[in-house]
Amino acid sequence: MIEETDTPGVMKAMAAVAKRDLVLAWKRPGDVLNPLFFFAMVATLFPLAVGPSNEQLEFSGPGVLWTAALLATLLSLNSLFVTDFEDGSLDQMLVSSVPLPALVLGKSIAHWLTSGLPLVIISPVVAITFRMPSSVTGVLMLTLLLGTVSLSMLGSIGAALTVGLHRATALLSLLILPLAMPVLIFGARTVSLVASGDIVAGGLYFLAAYAVLVVSLAPFATAAALRISNE
Repeated sequence: MIEETDTPGVMKAMAAVAKRDLVLAWKRPGDVLNPLFFFAMVATLFPLAVGPSNEQLEFSGPGVLWTAALLATLLSLNSLFVTDFEDGSLDQMLVSSVPLPALVLGKSIAHWLTSGLPLVIISPVVAITFRMPSSVTGVLMLTLLLGTVSLSMLGSIGAALTVGLHRATALLSLLILPLAMPVLIFGARTVSLVASGDIVAGGLYFLAAYAVLVVSLAPFATAAALRISNE
């Protein structure tokens, strides 16, 4: 159990882990750009396939953008613990005096900053291809902001369970998709509702509550999964 006097040290260690992952991501820009290109390509090619009909684009746009965001996030999850596993940093994390959930939370925050936040930032540009008005684009960004936080935290659990395994990407997708379905459904549905002029507060509250729940529980589940995978 962490004493109150240990809290500053835990926060410092968590920030150090996050900073390390951000520096590594800066040195490997391809790991950050690949999900962004995937998201942009899927979202921009779809209108070319279905045609320029406003009704069709407004109907399918939220689902397409949210599905593309989910798949783009899954592309980057497999590398969350792979580098630490290969260079031995994971073993040091497991035996560290700092609680493992705090270190895991730091890595998850870094993953969201390099994978989830960029999707939120470029989403207004991609939304132009679906002719979304600014009011709908704002809600889209808010749902992606809340949803990508949940996806990064849930993905850390799957990445921990599959670290070091052959063909881990396919297994990771199978583990995470059932847990991510509520985020996908409520995220896309909320954007659809605002496009039709309906009330969207319920969907936003659900996404926010889901994000708080996942942030609270996922680091402990991920830490347990890492210990199991290391045995």
